[in-house]
Amino acid sequence: MTDVETLAALAREIDTTCRLTGTFVLRSGRTADEYFDKYRFEADPRLLDRVAAQLALLVPTDTEVLAGLEMGGIPVVTALGRHTGLPCAFVRKSAKPYGTARLAEGAELVGRRVLVVEDVVTSGGQVVISTGQLRDLGARVEHALCVIDRAEGGAQALVGHGVTLRALFTRADLEAHRTR
Repeated sequence: MTDVETLAALAREIDTTCRLTGTFVLRSGRTADEYFDKYRFEADPRLLDRVAAQLALLVPTDTEVLAGLEMGGIPVVTALGRHTGLPCAFVRKSAKPYGTARLAEGAELVGRRVLVVEDVVTSGGQVVISTGQLRDLGARVEHALCVIDRAEGGAQALVGHGVTLRALFTRADLEAHRTR
């Protein structure tokens, strides 16, 4: 299989695995007859491994640490670390008030080039917040990586904060390869 065929097959499998039909209330309060359950590809170890193998090709060569964002970025970054051999950090939405009381656990971040890893980017809001927090901790963040960019302004929002988003797929990619 060519690289293009491999990506097309992976896009089809993600779409088939994650796209649900029915009646769903979205975060916005709107009701939809279709829902994309991203946790379904993250919960399938074989599918997640294939996703991580393809994501590894998009990791900037100067990356020193992979930082997965709570919650969906954690399984993705763990699988990606296995393919790249890079150390991982696990980033909370807020520091826990007990134990180490740290925002980021795992690999040391100070002075290192850190790649922020997320499962799906929509507006980019959490990536922007987490990037700022990681920079406050001394990390050097210039890139973010996601499995799916929903193409709803996230990449543009990140550029405004000095971060370039790389995505394995866009929503359009999944729709283009959808099994009908």
